[in-house]
Amino acid sequence: MRSLLSVLLVVLFSSLSYGQYSLGYLNDNPYDYNSLSNPYGAGNPYREDGLMNPYSRYGSPYSDYSWTNPYATNPPRIYTRRGRYLGELSSNPYGSDSVSNPYSYYGSRYSPDSINNPYGYGNPYSTERVYVRPRRY
Repeated sequence: MRSLLSVLLVVLFSSLSYGQYSLGYLNDNPYDYNSLSNPYGAGNPYREDGLMNPYSRYGSPYSDYSWTNPYATNPPRIYTRRGRYLGELSSNPYGSDSVSNPYSYYGSRYSPDSINNPYGYGNPYSTERVYVRPRRY
């Protein structure tokens, strides 16, 4: 009984720490409902909190939380399934953590932790899921 209770507590606390929801996966699969490439799933331009919705908090070119606003200070962040940070999904070409900055660690195509690296996390054949998660407000 004690071991069952301890297992339940571990599962509860681990799910709370990873409980922040995802805005979608970065992959090229148009049939995956959670993929940003799926126009009927996470990539839906009418989704209330979608990255592809130009009127949502995360897709508006004027929002401080948007990836399309190059001046946003709180763009969504990119993580792997295991919680490894891969930078900010931002169109800011000068941001230090932006994936659009080719001279930053996370934007360089030669960095091992960049989604722009065709042999790393940017590999279309990779089985590692890459999540886009909002920042906490």
